[in-house]
Amino acid sequence: MESKVDVPCAQCGSDNGLSMLSMSSEIPYFGEHTQITVLCETCGWKHTDFIPSEGDKHGYWSLCLESTGVGSARVVRSSSCTVRIRGLGLEVSPGGNSSGYITNVEGVIDRFEKAVKSMIRSLEDSDSLSEAAFILEGLSKAKVGRSDLVLELLDPRGSSQIIHESVISRHLTDEERSKLELGPDLPIFEL
Repeated sequence: MESKVDVPCAQCGSDNGLSMLSMSSEIPYFGEHTQITVLCETCGWKHTDFIPSEGDKHGYWSLCLESTGVGSARVVRSSSCTVRIRGLGLEVSPGGNSSGYITNVEGVIDRFEKAVKSMIRSLEDSDSLSEAAFILEGLSKAKVGRSDLVLELLDPRGSSQIIHESVISRHLTDEERSKLELGPDLPIFEL
């Protein structure tokens, strides 16, 4: 369903209104959810998020990347989710333009690889280049399940999930919640 929302664009401030697309569907093992995409026709800004129909899920999900086949495990990440790869010290926190996505573990690792490769272009000293190469090697091994790295999702709104039989899930502690970013605060979701 598409509708116009009479609020200014969060990116450019245009008062032309935003288009909001919503679609409900079933994600296997995740349940029914609503995908909401907000678009600004003026500047092209886009925001996507996922809202589970069954209410919030646990806020913490982790999966050890040490077995083959783990790369195909489904990952649902909302705009409020922090993604970590424990063992390499990698973390992506939600920012003001954070969007949700659905992918698999391999897709999450690809995103980290692209970020590291992008940073390599600006590195000049050999220590930093060696550390970047070490991180890329670790990510490459994790993709094929030959690693002791752990993928973690921490979502204070509980809308994210890793779907795999070996996943560990639990509620976030109050201390963990207090240290996490919430991601974008869009006025349209307050209507």
